[in-house]
Amino acid sequence: MAELAVLVALAALGLAVWLVLRLQVRLEEKHREMLTDLHEGLTRQGDRLGGHLGELREALAAKLDARLDQISSRVNERLDEGFRKTNETFVSVMQRLATIDEAQKKIETLTGSVVSLQELLGDKKTRGAFGEVQLEALVRNVLPPAAFEMQYTLSNGMRADCVLKLPAPTGMVCVDSKFPLENYNRMFDREANDADRALAQKQFRADVRKHVEDIARKYIVANETSEGAVMFVPAEAVFAEIHAYHAEVVEYANARRVWIVSPTTLMAVLNTARAVLKDVETRKQIHVIKEALGRLAVEFGRFDERLRKLADHIRQAHDDAQKIQITGDKISQQFQRIEAAEIEERPPANVVRLPEERNKPTG
Repeated sequence: MAELAVLVALAALGLAVWLVLRLQVRLEEKHREMLTDLHEGLTRQGDRLGGHLGELREALAAKLDARLDQISSRVNERLDEGFRKTNETFVSVMQRLATIDEAQKKIETLTGSVVSLQELLGDKKTRGAFGEVQLEALVRNVLPPAAFEMQYTLSNGMRADCVLKLPAPTGMVCVDSKFPLENYNRMFDREANDADRALAQKQFRADVRKHVEDIARKYIVANETSEGAVMFVPAEAVFAEIHAYHAEVVEYANARRVWIVSPTTLMAVLNTARAVLKDVETRKQIHVIKEALGRLAVEFGRFDERLRKLADHIRQAHDDAQKIQITGDKISQQFQRIEAAEIEERPPANVVRLPEERNKPTG
């Protein structure tokens, strides 16, 4: 019995193993079939994807080509515009360089002119001539010819560069155009040290003071010129230096009745002188103006009298017109009564008949 049970058990176990193996084989076959179907499906899907990818690749290539053409066109336009702007900028730069070159030439010419002007002002004689030319140009541009005279010799033998012929009580004012400049240049010499500049400044102050004294002595003559004279400094920088840093020299000049002027301040003086001359000429013509006003007053009186007469005539004409209007109204009323047959058969007593009417029988 035991052996039979064992055999049954072994048979059952063998059957189970066979069933498991059979099931495994069936599963492997099923799995292989599934893998084959999956492979075929993947292959077909790959083929379809390959076709789509080809189409997509072609469409993408076409779009990329179109996009590249568009980008290339824009790049070419930008490059052309950039080249054009670069060319314009280059031309503008060349023009400006030419302008700068021309300006450089002018600066070099101006530098030479400035050097020449410095050389001119460095010599006392030529500096005096330069001051005289500038003074004459300013005076001629403002004053009438009768109001000034250049290179005027006074009774003491001194010759003034210019005299202004102003009315009393001012009288004749002498103007000197020479000015000290040597020590002024030393004051601003870059190669000089501080001690030399200080010494030059002191000597410049002394030069100006001496020049003021010479002008007061030469060009202020009693009973001939005015009580003051003018020191013309044709350089604004020198004038500014004197008034800014040498106030004591200006005070000394004012005390000596010498007025220090520059081209700018001289213009103010000349304009004031012109206004004075104009006022004097106007006063000289006052009697002419009075006579003209007197004649105008007489004519105005005649005008007023004639205007009153004309007003009287107009008023009389108005009254006559009113009377004529009244008479016309009465005549109109008579015509209206005649038309309305309101006239009496027998004329009034004051009505005068014509001869032929008197001979006619009545009734």
